[in-house]
Amino acid sequence: MSEQPHILLVSFPAQGHINPTLQLADRLFRIGLQVTFATSFSAHKHISKTQNTPPGLSILCFSDGYDQGFTLGHGSGNFMSQFKLHGMKNLKHLILDINSQGARRPITHIIYCHLVYWASIVARELHIPSTMLWNQAATVLGIYYHNFHGYEDFIRENVNKASFSVTFPGLHPLSIRDLPSFFHPSNEHVFVLPLLKQQFEILDDKETSTKVLVNTFDALESETLKALNEYPAIGVGPLIPSSFLDGRDLSDNSKEYMKWLSSKASNSVIYVSFGSLSVLAKPQMEEIARALIDTGHPFLWVIRETDKEKELSCRGELEKQGMIVPWCSQVEVLSHPSIGCFMSHCGWNSTFESLTCGIPMVGFPQWADQATNVKLVQDVWKTGVRVAERNDGLVEADDIKRCLDLVMGSNERGEEMRLNANKWKELAREATMEGGSSDKNLRTFVDEVLRG
Repeated sequence: MSEQPHILLVSFPAQGHINPTLQLADRLFRIGLQVTFATSFSAHKHISKTQNTPPGLSILCFSDGYDQGFTLGHGSGNFMSQFKLHGMKNLKHLILDINSQGARRPITHIIYCHLVYWASIVARELHIPSTMLWNQAATVLGIYYHNFHGYEDFIRENVNKASFSVTFPGLHPLSIRDLPSFFHPSNEHVFVLPLLKQQFEILDDKETSTKVLVNTFDALESETLKALNEYPAIGVGPLIPSSFLDGRDLSDNSKEYMKWLSSKASNSVIYVSFGSLSVLAKPQMEEIARALIDTGHPFLWVIRETDKEKELSCRGELEKQGMIVPWCSQVEVLSHPSIGCFMSHCGWNSTFESLTCGIPMVGFPQWADQATNVKLVQDVWKTGVRVAERNDGLVEADDIKRCLDLVMGSNERGEEMRLNANKWKELAREATMEGGSSDKNLRTFVDEVLRG
């Protein structure tokens, strides 16, 4: 191919997809490719808020039918069907518009997030090759792959049993509490597994690219990546800004919360955040508040603007001991030397960022892939612990404090978690360095697939 490729990256309009996809765009751009990033109009506000947006990157938007934004009141299943209906039509128009402009090289390859599987259908209609970017752990990719390739009936017939356990090739044994929530009998998002099944049917079609880019790295999930041999899974992560991977001091004391962190002792602060989507009931927030106070440690707690109406009974006491903010730059916070622990819902971005920054975790999974991520954190990588829920789902303050004390304390297990967290931090940084596994994997993909 004499001219440089022009890659279009298509992201699902949620922060957990936008951030890593932007970082992949940045890395492809730095390799020397022409790159365009596209997502829906409803997500553009997230892009403008995202830190470290790659300079020189072309960003375009298309309508998904919810240009003013999506709320849970719309219904997730209805959103996904409308997202596909409007997204396919408008993404196609966007690509045709790009390809008709003489100033830009036509799109030569499309990379799409796994929840935008229909982008591969658009790509085929336009005779453009495509590749999926999987923005979750390779282990979760393996779970879904094996479910749709031989295990679906077994899981459906046995998942109600308390003794349920399954071992997929290349994966650790999993109980029902370790599987993504969409397999649980109580799952309300019944549209998700059929949607994912369509994605795997597309991947199984040999006319499409069978390679899958995964936001992980070889040393972290080596056996899982090897076991996905039907369509090679390529570790290209961690997809976080490179400025946070090279060990530089990036503290920005112009921000009040960073000034506050800099006033605290090393490894003394508990950071608490449940991401951009998880919603905690007021009773659960009260239990977390009481546990934080009882630990005696300073803490930085992200409570979103939408949760402000859940006014906590001990707010005054909380603010004497810690700091509450509506938003923060998470990777910047996790990179700060005062952080000693991250209490999180364990979405993959948060889990991976914590691992990359060498911060032990207290896992507080809510839904989707989060329970699987906590399983890896606690039992495989041994960098954190999971809270214990009551039968009604509430986690009591005593158990939250138990977990925080274990991770923050000067005990044998706490020390082991800190050592392991530091080990994975170093391995993650090695993977993205020039000549590291993720760097080599991405460059090989560029040479073999994108440049042809």
